[in-house]
Amino acid sequence: MANSSSSNSSSLRIIVENNPSEAKLSELNIKCWPKWGCSPGKYQLKFDAEETCYLVRGKVKAYLKGSKSKSESESEFLVEFGAGDLVVIPKGLSCTWDVSVAVDKYYKFESSSSSSSS
Repeated sequence: MANSSSSNSSSLRIIVENNPSEAKLSELNIKCWPKWGCSPGKYQLKFDAEETCYLVRGKVKAYLKGSKSKSESESEFLVEFGAGDLVVIPKGLSCTWDVSVAVDKYYKFESSSSSSSS
């Protein structure tokens, strides 16, 4: 069957929110999150938990791993984000970060117990 869930990585997407409001950043309590940084370069990453991060500085092109053919849209597999962006990376995603400007970010991993609001 075509709708087999075995190709789960193709449905995973990075969500980028450009310049979220100060109110939203404050509500998320971002300044209390741990910080992480990296130098320019290429990094192969696999996310074992959902990560939400806010980039204080930097510029990243994230190339998502997928099994799509070359004829399909490249934009589906390239996500760009940088300073001032709030980014949500789903659990299970594998990608390569091509960092052109050194990154400093606040980040938070979601715990396995889902805290979805009802």
